[in-house]
Amino acid sequence: MIFAQSPDSSNQSNWSYHFQLTVVNQSHSGFKAAYSGMNSLADTVETGATSITTTLFFGRRLWRGGALYFNPELSGGQGLSYSVGVAGALNGETYRIGYPAPVIAVARGYFQQWFPLGHPSYEQADDEINQLDGNLPTRRLVITAGKFSMSDFFDGNSYSHDPRTQFLNWGIMSNGAWDYPANTKGYTAGLVVELIQPKWEARVSSVEVPVIANHSDMEYRFGKAHSETAEVTRKFMARNHQGSISLLVSYTASRAPSYQQGLAALKTGDSALLLVIQGNARGNAFGGNKTGVCLNMEQELTRDLGFFARLGWNDGKHVTWAFTEIDQTVSAGLSLKGTTWKRDFDVFGIAGLLNAISADHRAYLKAGGYGFIIGDGNLNYGHEAILETYYSARLTKSFWASFDYQFVHNPGYNKDRGGPVHVFAVRGHIEL
Repeated sequence: MIFAQSPDSSNQSNWSYHFQLTVVNQSHSGFKAAYSGMNSLADTVETGATSITTTLFFGRRLWRGGALYFNPELSGGQGLSYSVGVAGALNGETYRIGYPAPVIAVARGYFQQWFPLGHPSYEQADDEINQLDGNLPTRRLVITAGKFSMSDFFDGNSYSHDPRTQFLNWGIMSNGAWDYPANTKGYTAGLVVELIQPKWEARVSSVEVPVIANHSDMEYRFGKAHSETAEVTRKFMARNHQGSISLLVSYTASRAPSYQQGLAALKTGDSALLLVIQGNARGNAFGGNKTGVCLNMEQELTRDLGFFARLGWNDGKHVTWAFTEIDQTVSAGLSLKGTTWKRDFDVFGIAGLLNAISADHRAYLKAGGYGFIIGDGNLNYGHEAILETYYSARLTKSFWASFDYQFVHNPGYNKDRGGPVHVFAVRGHIEL
């Protein structure tokens, strides 16, 4: 509901409490492989790879427009083959380093303040995860500072963004070519500034980067180790159905070596530099600059059917430092609500993903190099192609059960281990 002016806010709550629990169990078929390496997906049948995350979401209103958010989180379990072997990794709820024993950590802890711009109208915001109920100006400036995930603010998509309820694959839930700054579990710290208007949005950020590739230790050093992201989103209506398109540009400076340095290290036997590229050691030299450009769009086709697509590119000169080993990507899919078969809160989704890597990246893997996600000790290059489909059923007001299937061709870009691989998952999700 839109108000011409800010209405009485005396009945707004000053606290927000939410909870989620997600368990994913995955298996995959065996497949033919000419050889295997340190980061290969197992070519034999794998079953019972289980992940668990449970999160508490606390929000506290401080004053008009100001709030604090705090999210303690328990996570544990592991992905198939410890989440290596497929650049479009198979479970967005797991990480490269899988610890079977659950560990408690602070996922998010940040301050947020909004300021109205001009003489805005106001809209009603519901009490949701990391959002207090109340009246938000439709034109506003929002400043967020603290610890958070970049995906909380950037690359959002109504149909493919949350592995707890939607697609599981890393390259479908997010833009795989965006090596977005994060620690092993997907979080960073810094500043985000957003400008929100009724028909468009713009946001920029500057945040920490890992000291070691895909590691928990983070750093921010001006001019040496930092990451900036800018995104502009245009919202529109097409035949009375909502849609949007976003352009994201990113720049990261870190300790990441180049793939050309990696090739030289393979020839000279420089094990120290190779350990840095593999995410097992700290790099001493700065200068690992990476630039990326991403497009993200969504369009409601009918009341129940939505379409989405992403396109991404990064320069592919320096090694992947935070997310996954994808240098170019394209994905698209459909999301259908179950209204037609009288299951209003059920969702069926299907999407395709095609990933590629740069010439330097290919040469490094062909020579026997390893990153922190992929590497078979050799490479007969081919595009990595993935098809994913899922059905999510709401069984009670707070519980969803899902079945998920992924078809993977050329895992790790290797036609010598082309598969195909059939990946099956069941997922349970509770949200209060």
